Amino acid sequence: MSDPGEERDPGNEGGVGKDGVHGQRPGREAQIGKGLPGRGGRRRKGRGEKAMVPEAEFTSYYGLPILNPPVWRSYDVAGYFFLGGLAGAGSVLAAGAQLTGRPAAARALKVSSLLAIGGSTAALIHDLGRPARFVNMLRVMKPTSPMSMGSWLLAAYGPAVGAAAVLDVTGLFPRLGGAATAGAAALGPAVAAYTAALAADTAVPAWHDVHRELPMVFVGSAAAAASGMALITAPARETAPMRSAAVLGTALELAAAKLMERRAGLVAEPYKEGKAGRFVRAGEFLSAAGAAGGVLLGGRSRAAAALSGAALLAGSACTRFGVFHAGIQSARDPKYTVVPQRERLASGVPDGG
Repeated sequence: MSDPGEERDPGNEGGVGKDGVHGQRPGREAQIGKGLPGRGGRRRKGRGEKAMVPEAEFTSYYGLPILNPPVWRSYDVAGYFFLGGLAGAGSVLAAGAQLTGRPAAARALKVSSLLAIGGSTAALIHDLGRPARFVNMLRVMKPTSPMSMGSWLLAAYGPAVGAAAVLDVTGLFPRLGGAATAGAAALGPAVAAYTAALAADTAVPAWHDVHRELPMVFVGSAAAAASGMALITAPARETAPMRSAAVLGTALELAAAKLMERRAGLVAEPYKEGKAGRFVRAGEFLSAAGAAGGVLLGGRSRAAAALSGAALLAGSACTRFGVFHAGIQSARDPKYTVVPQRERLASGVPDGG
């Protein structure tokens, strides 16, 4: 006769009495963590917890962006990026041309670098609003600030490239002109690359998250642009090294861009979509076409050299505008801010690392 306080389980032929559970079949007891499916229907290994609340979707108040998009004007800032790169790489090529006995190419590159850095500085001042703001940035030197160091870099590079061009054209003080050419060439790579550090130092995802590769993209693009300028302005007999530099610069730019897209993951999407994607694709095509045309035809035909040089310049400009618009697009969409942060937290990597 069963105990009145005992409950029977017909399927288990066991029961629960005052003295505990008895009569159950093996394997019928509850096993914590067993049989819980993981994501995609797979069983979890080593973890028995089951999330009771689904992951929250990334949203923002009233659909507004999490970040305030940059208020920079595209023609000012992208033009500042492009012209600064053209000037810096041009000074390096000018010094090489002078050392190898190519005076016409050296002079053309010195003059073009002076004009480019003048245009770059004008674009920066126009974006700042008043010339006094640029002067005010020279009141302090802050090594941790790309803007501060960039201002001092321009202040040093400008006089050097100006002296190199003016003294070459006038023929005055050749030794001083040679020293100015060497000084401008020494500062040239930094002038070509520091704008990438300036952009990457912001919180804009498409710039900040590619801070390792973006300087290589800018340097390669700058070398291609300066080589294109040489193909347009210098006689073909003196441009053989510049044609080689165009190939190397284009290869560096394209390789760094592909590496950037692969490493950045989700944040690389703005470089492939919308206005930024159109500029980036145009830049890749024009740079490749200009480099190929310069190598194959630049030494034979003056017209082909000029067309190839124009393609290289246009390709470099498109790359800079593509980078600029990719940053704007990534700042406007909350997912490019939220999703990478969650991935870094899940992997244990400090945010921003």
